[in-house]
Amino acid sequence: MKIVKAHIKDYQTIYDIAVPVWDATYKSILKAEQLDYMLQLMYSREAIAEQMSTKGHQFLLALDDNAAVGFASYELNYSSETTKIHKLYVLPETHGKGIGRALINEIENAAKANADRTLLLNVNRFNPAVNFYNKVGFINVGEEDVAIGNGYLMEDYIMQKHW
Repeated sequence: MKIVKAHIKDYQTIYDIAVPVWDATYKSILKAEQLDYMLQLMYSREAIAEQMSTKGHQFLLALDDNAAVGFASYELNYSSETTKIHKLYVLPETHGKGIGRALINEIENAAKANADRTLLLNVNRFNPAVNFYNKVGFINVGEEDVAIGNGYLMEDYIMQKHW
């Protein structure tokens, strides 16, 4: 497995991972209308381009035998000595192969090189990934409901990992 930096030219690859992951993860948690709305809001070509160019999000692709099987995005210096993980998705059929852990490790190394001392992320309170984040050293430090438009909320845990 290899982790590489992603660019806007990789948009379709990112989107092609996001859709099946969202379907598998959120179909039983969110209504179809909210899923469609959120995918467009966060994963349109324009949204990804803005995240990369304007917001300073770094994107990574996880490759297994040169096939993209996961991605992550993060923002160094999100707040004082803190890197925020905005996205981390691994294709369901590749769960358990260490891909998510490898993406977290890559982000943690970038954060440390940047003198950040904390990783921060939000995760849906009903997402089974909460267990994964606990296993890799994150702790739940709170809850947050984020209004995203059209009357929809993201109902998240706030999780952190310190070193």
